Amino acid sequence: MHTEQATQRLVAVKPIRVPTVGRGIDLAVKVTAPTFGRDLPVIVFSHGNAWSMDGYEPLVDRWAAAGFVVVQPTHLDSRRNGIGFDDPRFGTIWRVRIADLHAILDNLGGILDEAGLRGRADEGRVAAVGHSWGGQTVGTLLGARVLDADDTPGEDFSHRTVTAGVLIAATGTGDSLTPFAAEHLPFMRPDYSTMTTQALVVTGGEDRSAMSTRGPDWFTDAYHLSPAPKSMLTITEGHHTLGGIAGESVAETTDEDPARVALVADAVSAYLLKVLGLDGTAWQDLGERAATSGGAFAIEQK
Repeated sequence: MHTEQATQRLVAVKPIRVPTVGRGIDLAVKVTAPTFGRDLPVIVFSHGNAWSMDGYEPLVDRWAAAGFVVVQPTHLDSRRNGIGFDDPRFGTIWRVRIADLHAILDNLGGILDEAGLRGRADEGRVAAVGHSWGGQTVGTLLGARVLDADDTPGEDFSHRTVTAGVLIAATGTGDSLTPFAAEHLPFMRPDYSTMTTQALVVTGGEDRSAMSTRGPDWFTDAYHLSPAPKSMLTITEGHHTLGGIAGESVAETTDEDPARVALVADAVSAYLLKVLGLDGTAWQDLGERAATSGGAFAIEQK
């Protein structure tokens, strides 16, 4: 990967339509990239519930400045589509989310072509990153399954082109769902025992979900219950949006902190640069920072 990060400018192209079957609403993506550089690795990013391709700019821009091409879809659960719990389509949205990411990966060359990046992106180095519900969605591409009511694992949705992933504030196991979550979100039952692809799990030490009867440790399941190799970044005082990763002054953010957002963004890019075989220096430096952070954040690896 060759970039000029010190003077990096970014370009974003949207909307780019992606071919799908039976979705009902067109799948559109936004592509963000540095204006200079070549051999750029690709991140496909899955947003949290109700968001869209227009969110998460504090993360996406920082990743692009670090030399990544970032592809962001708008999933069906985006608030702009108005599909609530009582909509008959809601029960299968989790499957459509996965299908969205597969459609992007299967049509990545065409998407890059339309964005003017086909000759500059490295289609052999592709990672998937997701936040919250997007974290569970990305987990399935890495090998995680969804359990049914009888605890039987569902089908394998892993994708051969994804060689690394990052799960940010991802759903824990379904045995501790609240009654509301169990009724309305029965698919929130990931089985991480088959999630074999290398991944980073990012959690907040103060992330307490209304969907779980457990505390912040619920969000560590993706790390503890999945096979190695895995890494985990824990931000001790982080809440669910980890300082405001979805955007500045967002209502859902309860721990507004630009420095925390930068930490999440830089940790993701540093990890991916290392595991994609590009440069491990930043990840090593982050580990050294964690050791001297006074407990502000910590990194575990297995």
